[in-house]
Amino acid sequence: MSVWHLAQINVGRLAAPQGDPQVQPFFDALDRVNALADAHPGFVWRLQSDSGNATDIQPTDDPRFIVNLSVWQDAESLFDFVYRSAHTQVMARRRQYFERFAGAYQALWWIPAGHTPSVDEGLARLWRLDRYGPTPQAFTFKARFPAPDAAGPPVDMQPDPWCVGTA
Repeated sequence: MSVWHLAQINVGRLAAPQGDPQVQPFFDALDRVNALADAHPGFVWRLQSDSGNATDIQPTDDPRFIVNLSVWQDAESLFDFVYRSAHTQVMARRRQYFERFAGAYQALWWIPAGHTPSVDEGLARLWRLDRYGPTPQAFTFKARFPAPDAAGPPVDMQPDPWCVGTA
């Protein structure tokens, strides 16, 4: 078993306040998608409040800004969940639910197994990715860096052709 796990954060600003019909399908799908993630091979942990999801955790003053933070055993497990599961169908509609984001909205980074990343840690990784591009400290699927104890250059993990354009 690896001594490293992969953390991921993604953020977004809702196109409308929670409860608005435009974004309600997103909220209606949350429990199903979270259950799918929880049961997916390679899943380790996800940020959640007492509600069972993270949409009511407010890391900023903007009530429409939401955060998702999770930990996976490896990049392949996360990639499989994001691009090859029922999650993909929900993600394909993200432009309906979220405003276009000006900066980096997703970052990946390696953490020691057993470490639980904080929202502030994730936001700092997004900031780093936005300012410096992909590095071993904050990267993307397109330029994924190997775990610290593995040698090799960045790896380009492209989605399957059937889901290109949904990332």
